[in-house]
Order: sequence, then C-alpha cells, then structure tokens
Amino acid sequence: MTDWTSQDLIHKLADALVGDLPELLDTVRVQLAEESPDYAMFLVAERQEVAQAAEITVRRLVAGADEHAATAVELAPVQAALFEAIGRLQFREGHDLTRLLSAYHIGARAAWRHISTTAVDLGLPAAMIAELAETLFSFIDQLSSASVRGYVREQSEAAAERERLREELAVLLLSDRCDAASLAAAAERARWPLPVSVAVILIDPGDEVSRFVVARIDSGILMVRWHDWIAAICPEPKPLPRERLIGLLHGARAVIAPPVALDQVPASARIAAAAAALRRDGLLAEDVVFVEDHLDAVIVHRDPRSLEALRTRVLAPLDAVPAAARDRLTETLAAWLRHMGDRRAVAADLHVHPQTVRYRMTRLRDLFGEALDDPEARIRLTLALAWGPPASSQP
Repeated sequence: MTDWTSQDLIHKLADALVGDLPELLDTVRVQLAEESPDYAMFLVAERQEVAQAAEITVRRLVAGADEHAATAVELAPVQAALFEAIGRLQFREGHDLTRLLSAYHIGARAAWRHISTTAVDLGLPAAMIAELAETLFSFIDQLSSASVRGYVREQSEAAAERERLREELAVLLLSDRCDAASLAAAAERARWPLPVSVAVILIDPGDEVSRFVVARIDSGILMVRWHDWIAAICPEPKPLPRERLIGLLHGARAVIAPPVALDQVPASARIAAAAAALRRDGLLAEDVVFVEDHLDAVIVHRDPRSLEALRTRVLAPLDAVPAAARDRLTETLAAWLRHMGDRRAVAADLHVHPQTVRYRMTRLRDLFGEALDDPEARIRLTLALAWGPPASSQP
C-alpha cells in the first residue's frame, strides 16, 4: 500500500473527489430542495461557478489534511468576503440566518459521505480520514462564521441607519417646518407608519432607566434629544390607560402631553417642556406628570416676568411687614385660598393651632381689607400664590 502521506495518494484522492463533484452537487441539490428550494435553484442556475469553486476547495481540503493541520486550511480573503456578503444578502432579503447555516451543514454532510467513501475505497489510513473530517468541518465552521459576521454587520448597520432616519423624522415632527409632504417622505424613509395622533413624552436625558422604560412601551416610539430633554413621540392607535402609564413609568420622571394631531406636535412639545421645567423646579411634585392636569400652572408660569409682576402688585400690602412675619402671612394666605377659607383645614395643612390661623387671618384682613372678599381679587391672589411663594419671599 502506498504511504498515506505520499503525493501520489493525495493527488489520487483529490482527482477522485473532483470526479465525483457532479454527483455530489446533485445530491446536495436534492437534499436542499426539501428544506431550502431557493438554494437548490441557485445550484442549478450557477452550477458551473459552484463546481469550479468546489474543485478548488476540495483540493485545498485534501492538501490540508495531508499536512496534519486542520487549522492550516483557512478561508482566503476573497472567500471570506464572499461568504460575508452572502450573510449580508440574507439579512437584506429578510431571510432567517439559520436557513443558510442549515444549508451549509447539509452540504457538509453530503460532502463528507462522498469524501469518506472515496477515502476508504482508496485504502487511506484511519488517521488521514480523521484529519479529513476535522479539516472539512473546520472549513464549514469558517464559512458559517463569515456569513454570521456579514449578517450581524448588515443588521447592525441597518439598525443604525433606521435609527438615524427615525431621529430625522422625530426632529421634523418637533419642528415648525413640518409640512405634510416632507413628513410623509421622511416617514416612508424611516418605515414609520404615520398615525393620526401622537403623544409627546419628555424625560431627563440623564435618566437611563426612564429612557429604557419609555422605549419599551411601544417599538414604534421615536426618540431624539430635544433641547434639554429626550423627547419620545408615541403613536396613539390605542392610548394606554393612565393607571397603566403610571405603573410603567413609576419613578421615571416623565412628562406626558396629551395626544395631538401631527401638525400640533411642536406646540404640544413646548407645553410639555414648560411642565417639565416646573417639575424640575419643584413646583410639580408627581413622578409622572400629565400635562393636561397642570395646564393652569403652565399658563401662569410660561412668562415668569408677568407672573412676578402680578405677585408684586397683588401682594403689595405685605411689603411693610418684616420678612419673617411676611413669610408666615404669605403661607397662611396661600393655604386659606387653597382651602376656600376652611380654618381647620388651613391649620392642619400648616401644622398650627386654628387659633393661630384666626390671628393671622385677622392680620391679613387688616392689610388687604375688602380684597379678600372680592372674587376677582381672590383669583389674582390665587394665581400669585398657588404654585409657590413670590421670588422676593424665597430664600
């Protein structure tokens, strides 16, 4: 028997395997037809090119096994690029990667049956047959790895591009230059079906937990950095109940605007930003702020200079009172307005005796006179005091 390392035997094995390639390709095509008919059709359409590539590969595999080094048979750069491109194509065409990997393994099993049968017929030693097996399946693993790498890279690049287009769409929705034609075009590029209405949610950009929670509410949410906030634009096909939102966003420090038509998104976002600023300044206490519950506060605080001018005017009777007493009287007046004159409720709110409330209200009546009984004056006082003390009273 010729020694199994001899060049004569190696050439004889390679020639025999190459001669069997037409039969091998037919076997692989039949097996693929059951699970992946499109791959089987590819073998028919590109038979000549596939046969040429298979011959080169077979001769490399046999040579590698002769050298006792399975790792020596590695994909050439051009082969690695080819199989990476195949993986990319799988993703672009929407195919499951497992189908491609399964096709590789079907081919590998069929190839091994031919290789092992031929090797035994030629009288190759068991050690060389084992080397052949290791070399073949190592090579198939490299093919699979290259295609997986291409698939994952294409997936990652596609996701990055999709995210970029969605951010562009979000910026457009939040801008005042959002005409219907440009919006429709941007939505089509981003593959984002235009809803009838959306709700804007603002979250603190430093709050990663909130960002994650909001993104999990709906895969269709657009998120983008907008001024001092992360703006999430949520499609509203089925608005979530308030209790559900509060549960999902508990501790998330989110500000939720009511659903609006698409052309009203910029205005809605600005109102939400005003509410977020109030919450940041401590004037709104809830973790999850629903803008519609605080429109009065937003309206009053949209122009701080006007609010301070109102406070200066309506609280002028307190100017002559010493600072410490002025703060106590201001606090009592705000609670009295809030509780509509209920002395016991005011006392409980301020944690003082009702008699203390009586004394302070007597002092306030001395200062404000009939204004405390005038409905319009009381409205102005409520606007001035309902959301915190005036700037002059703050520490």
